[in-house]
Amino acid sequence: MKQPSILFRSGAVLWAAFAVCAPAALIPSPAVAQAQAGDLDRAVAALRSISTMQASFVQTDRNGQRATGTITLKRPGRIRFQYSPGIPMLIVSDGSALTLIDYQVRQVQRWPIKNSPLGALLDPTRDVKKYGTLIGGDPNQVTVQVRDRSHPEFGVMTFRFNRKAGAPGGLELAGWTALDSQNKQTSVALSNQRYGIAVSDTMFKYNDPRRPARR
Repeated sequence: MKQPSILFRSGAVLWAAFAVCAPAALIPSPAVAQAQAGDLDRAVAALRSISTMQASFVQTDRNGQRATGTITLKRPGRIRFQYSPGIPMLIVSDGSALTLIDYQVRQVQRWPIKNSPLGALLDPTRDVKKYGTLIGGDPNQVTVQVRDRSHPEFGVMTFRFNRKAGAPGGLELAGWTALDSQNKQTSVALSNQRYGIAVSDTMFKYNDPRRPARR
């Protein structure tokens, strides 16, 4: 089943890897390696500490096209992308599957959470620490790439956190970049994050546009 184009736009991504004999300057010192391991632990703890969250989002594809809206998250496994008026789409996860609803063409698509890059955020069975790698060098941010090389169909998820006291785990989820198995990529930036709010389970239901209208 195809991933929704509005969520995962086509893109080309170059992955560079060092072979053996990496220069000594690129090998982190024990102190740096220990600090990085601590940041990975903190990032995992920050994700697991989010019970509920609501935030504004800006979604951008590789061509610079943007969509805005509100995201609501309730762990484990539930999320809602409510797009701004004028975009007749909705993306919802009920805890087991992601559902894309296109109200314009009255189409509904579903696929298991584990088959999506968003599984790293939503799937409670996904071991983020086992498959997570710290990248980047901004001291004010922590960036974690989650990739299960034995399951390329899961895609790649790169989380961005800002260091912020008071956020779950001391790290505020600032957004992510998702890359699916077809190299379709999108980035999501979050703002106005609110944590620990009351969220009803009805938030993760939707009106099925395929049902005939009642007379």
